[in-house]
Amino acid sequence: MKYLFSNGISCSLLLDDTMKNWKFPLVSTLLLMLTINVQAAPVELDRVVAIVDEGVVLQSDIDTSLKTIKINAQEKNQPLPEESILREQVLEKLIVDTIQTQQAEKMGIRIDDTRLEDALKSIAKENNMTLAQLQQKTAAQGLSYASFREQIRKEIAASEARNAQVRRRINILPQEVESLALLLSEETQATVQYKISHIQLRIEDGATQADKEALEQQAKDLTERLKQGADFATMAYTYSKGPKALQGGDWGWMRKEEMPTIFADQITGEGKNSIIGPFRSGVGFHILKIDDVKGLETIAVTEVNARHILIKTSVIMSDEGAQRQLNNIIADIKAGNDTFAEMAKRYSQDPGSAAKDGELGFQTPDLYVPEFKHQIETLPIGQISAPFKTVHGWHIAEVLERRQVDRTDAAMKNKAYRILMNRKFNEESGAWLQEIRASAYVEILQDNDSSDENE
Repeated sequence: MKYLFSNGISCSLLLDDTMKNWKFPLVSTLLLMLTINVQAAPVELDRVVAIVDEGVVLQSDIDTSLKTIKINAQEKNQPLPEESILREQVLEKLIVDTIQTQQAEKMGIRIDDTRLEDALKSIAKENNMTLAQLQQKTAAQGLSYASFREQIRKEIAASEARNAQVRRRINILPQEVESLALLLSEETQATVQYKISHIQLRIEDGATQADKEALEQQAKDLTERLKQGADFATMAYTYSKGPKALQGGDWGWMRKEEMPTIFADQITGEGKNSIIGPFRSGVGFHILKIDDVKGLETIAVTEVNARHILIKTSVIMSDEGAQRQLNNIIADIKAGNDTFAEMAKRYSQDPGSAAKDGELGFQTPDLYVPEFKHQIETLPIGQISAPFKTVHGWHIAEVLERRQVDRTDAAMKNKAYRILMNRKFNEESGAWLQEIRASAYVEILQDNDSSDENE
């Protein structure tokens, strides 16, 4: 499996914001579940309403969902359709939910207790409760906390299955990201003000080609001196033929739309003290300095250079086997029998990083799936992790270096990428759900007879 970012960097451990959103609809659903007062009085035996591949939808599932919807609608003063229509809608949703859960099981997605507890704590925090208070709330409403936990586990697994399947269907071209990032940057730049200074070297009337070439070389020499620390105002007084020469080239504060077009076209997000140029116009050569900036958002982030070894599970490689192999690799590295780089080349099943000694390059942790992100954020530099599992398989990881960098431009592209991912994810997610629903065997059992949907 080749791991690639949209910019071509090797890695498939990306995780966009869309793929983190399982908890929002989940929180809403679970809160509604908490409002249902499960009666302890005797009830009739449960019955199967629909068979969904290897699973079933029970009458109790439908009744619980109907109660939840009605309580929620009553709280919001929201009218509902007639009972038969509402029941049909609920049944269809439960069928699709069951199919998604089965998809997660087929993919071998398992949510361990540590991740489950983190999710429960997050749910409690979202609702201004501690985990203990959440447990008390479920008990007070007559809901088994053990059942509640397992429902959360299923929801997370189903979400991961959907995310993994849908992401494979999405293709975002670099040109799409660049175009949207440019539009976003232009919107951001609308309120930014720049304090700029300017030097103009004028081409005199009747200048020969040699004169023009000499003037261009002078402009290059001045630019180099300015970048090495020469005083811009002094250079402007001495050499500039521009309209602000006697003010040391100072044009003061301006928004881009207030500048001469030739200035605005050259400023593309540069920060304070940037030297821009030389660039040419019809009258000569120009050099700009951005003395200061107001309203420009800059983003400094921590980037991590990590390396990993990936072992995938299969019919001949169990979870236990993958863990055992990785533990043996760790032991060999610590014993000095081999290096991490050589082990990555020899054993890692991520071809893109294996060819680079397992290295993934400098990236922000948010771009990785949760389990991998947690490891590289918390591992001390130079320490090899214990084997851990993600949707891609079993890994060991090592952090080589961390650094702080200005990622304003990259952050804009990441924002554009996330917007595009969200759009396409929502489109493809709907199509994927339709496809798995159509391919599933569903038999709906009526009260008096039954009808088959062999889909």
